[in-house]
Amino acid sequence: MNQPQLPALAVDAACSGNPGKMEFRAVIADTGTEVFHRGPYEQGTNNIGEFLALVLGLAYLQKYNLPWALYTDSVTALAWVRQKKCKSKLEFTDKNMELLFMIRKAEQWLRTHTWTTPLLKWDTREWGEIPADFGRKSI
Repeated sequence: MNQPQLPALAVDAACSGNPGKMEFRAVIADTGTEVFHRGPYEQGTNNIGEFLALVLGLAYLQKYNLPWALYTDSVTALAWVRQKKCKSKLEFTDKNMELLFMIRKAEQWLRTHTWTTPLLKWDTREWGEIPADFGRKSI
């Protein structure tokens, strides 16, 4: 059985509805210590939250010069970060305009920074829920 690379930062988002109230956070994977938590934001999506969490996670690791891996359970967010573009089809309104500004800022950061951080997919089947999970999944 393979194991996650540690130490690492793990990010996740939660959204009640689609769109709905969305929040995201990062934790140190092996301790569960939360390093940032943003939201909730009105009229967001889980994919947007995962994207923003990944970019903020990259910036955090770079700021503190931590040579850790960065995990997400979102294939979509990984693709968007690699493409340096949030490809959400969400319609932006007065209720969620703050998210649009955050997305634009994140995309700008991706275009103007380089990183060596390994961006990795959390293996939920092997390791269970990602440590940053909000624990709200219904059965």
